[in-house]
Amino acid sequence: MECAVMSDGQNAIGVPAAAVYALGMQRSDVTRDDGTWVGLSLDVQDRHQPGLCVFTAGAQLLVSQMSQPVLLAVVDEQHEGVDFWRTDGYRSFVPPLRADAGRALAGSPERWAHRFAQYLIDSPGSPLHEGRWLLSCESPLRRWRHADASHAEYWSSMLVDGHPNGYIDWFLHAHSWEVLPLRPMPDADDSRVKAYRKQAREGTLPPILLWWVSGLDCHLILDGHARFAAAVAESVEPPLLQLHRTVPRDDLATRTEEAVGFYEDELARFAELRAIHGPAVPDGAATTGPQLVRLLHDLNTAEQPTWAWPLPGGEKQWRRIAREVADSQNWPCT
Repeated sequence: MECAVMSDGQNAIGVPAAAVYALGMQRSDVTRDDGTWVGLSLDVQDRHQPGLCVFTAGAQLLVSQMSQPVLLAVVDEQHEGVDFWRTDGYRSFVPPLRADAGRALAGSPERWAHRFAQYLIDSPGSPLHEGRWLLSCESPLRRWRHADASHAEYWSSMLVDGHPNGYIDWFLHAHSWEVLPLRPMPDADDSRVKAYRKQAREGTLPPILLWWVSGLDCHLILDGHARFAAAVAESVEPPLLQLHRTVPRDDLATRTEEAVGFYEDELARFAELRAIHGPAVPDGAATTGPQLVRLLHDLNTAEQPTWAWPLPGGEKQWRRIAREVADSQNWPCT
């Protein structure tokens, strides 16, 4: 996990105070070579520390929002999973989404992505910090559902149980990236869920906004807990928009040059083989061309590790925060 320099300010319980910066962002659509929309690339500038921030202290993690603890986590010694304690401190930065907006934007993840991007950029409580991000409808979570499993069965199994504490099982769900709600999931008969169930049946359900956090190897629900519950209750695939970091702009030019250099070297290698063995040897364009396209596409889409900031006071401070938020209960077990 990458770390960066952070501010020194702290609040009353010792969580570093969130610095507020003016935020600039450039957006651009990311498509495949056939024109299929993949996601929205966000190039964020001038926010050095986000309001929704990951801090690290050894094997311990802290997620805080505007200086309030949201999630504490500790990786177990065998690196098979993460014990977590979730507070009631998380607040979504997305305003309530009206049914008429769902109908107007139904079937258009591109338009939803632009709307959610605006919420992300406008709110000081979002996870955006400077760098390049992707807001995409192509979540890896969709890859693992077997044809004989219903949507209700599959998506229920991907939710991490437990409140206030629970366990993210890396051993059982290796590389399938579970979904961790940042607040308790509402029941199927909750009034909000009932309203969204109608939209789920109609195909007008707004997307659930997820944030992939590499230190947890898990997706956090930033917005859409009730919408997720509605999709499960109706056994339909939930529409998703996933947020994650991509290759930093400082590395983009270098890695683009490397990809183009690889392409040119491969063409030169095939040319040498053709000079020796004759025209029966292909010129290499049929294989190296698609390789170059994939490499360049990955520079705009592939997940990069989530940034985490060192927690001032280190593990001692993390344990103090854990004692306070867990209200002296025996967590984590020692």
